[in-house]
Amino acid sequence: MLEKLSGVEERLQALDEELVRSGEDHQLVAQLARERAEIEPVVTTYREYLAVIEELEQAISLRDGDDPELRDLALEEIETLASKREALEAELKSMLIPRDPRDRRNVIVEIRAGTGGDEATLFASNLYRMYARYAEGRSWNVEILSSNETGVGGFREIIFMVTGRGAFSRFKHESGVHRVQRVPTTESQGRIHTSTATVAVLAEADEVEIKIPDKDIKMDVYRSAGAGGQSVQKNSTAVRLTHLPTGMVVQCQDERSQLQNRMRAMSILRARLYDIALEKQQKKEEATRRAQVGTGERSEKIRTYNFPQSRVTDHRINLSSHNLPAVLDGDLDEFIDELTTQEEAERLKAVENES
Repeated sequence: MLEKLSGVEERLQALDEELVRSGEDHQLVAQLARERAEIEPVVTTYREYLAVIEELEQAISLRDGDDPELRDLALEEIETLASKREALEAELKSMLIPRDPRDRRNVIVEIRAGTGGDEATLFASNLYRMYARYAEGRSWNVEILSSNETGVGGFREIIFMVTGRGAFSRFKHESGVHRVQRVPTTESQGRIHTSTATVAVLAEADEVEIKIPDKDIKMDVYRSAGAGGQSVQKNSTAVRLTHLPTGMVVQCQDERSQLQNRMRAMSILRARLYDIALEKQQKKEEATRRAQVGTGERSEKIRTYNFPQSRVTDHRINLSSHNLPAVLDGDLDEFIDELTTQEEAERLKAVENES
């Protein structure tokens, strides 16, 4: 650990020198300043830790001396300094936990109805409202990028962006299969049905990180349609983008202009490609960690919403809430905090194993 911390300290000194040399390159200055702001607290704590170690060594030398009065004082000082050293060690280990580079980004969330017909589309709508309320509770902005509504008020698919510092860090554990158990309004015999919806969580990527050449994009335009296929636009404003190297397709039709729909489709496409690129990178660097879906594959059932029992259960951490209405109204912190704690514990364990 000390070797790593020494390297971080050297990096801080190097950044200070680079900032002096960077001159009028404002983009580079901003980039270097961001990195410096991230590692400066680590270096400050590391230097404090080294100072405590030095004081502790001096106190130990006094304890082993011939003066009984100094020896008693040294014993008290050793106890205080040893406790402080342990606290600083724990803090430094926490600071050295590798952070997800996407955590501070805005997030794009894709919800798709799974098995269960109309009931699944209604559940997809419930999930969208749950996430929207959660974001609003944190004063984050929610913008629908694309949606495919049904005649019963549900969504076959809805893609939306949440804009706010750290949005990805709070949403990233939501990726996976969500299951609902309830009696549909159309069920005359009161039988409980099980339906599913899948959630994919993507970090927003900018054009600098993910450059997509025009030659790699095939764009089709068509008339947008409302629920049930009813035409709502006479002009061809809806956009379908096909990324030729991967075959990935993105469609947007909610905006009134072709340009706006194309911009939205490109932002979704960039986020998906960024996710793929990061997953490849992380597989090389950390064979034990998986990117994007993180704590579970998209095929994995991560959470069940049981209406008859008013219970929500997260199967990854074996945690249940018996206040389903509150959860569906955006009260997700209990689950997200526990999942975040679990992730940090796993990262800390990896750091300790390396040490």
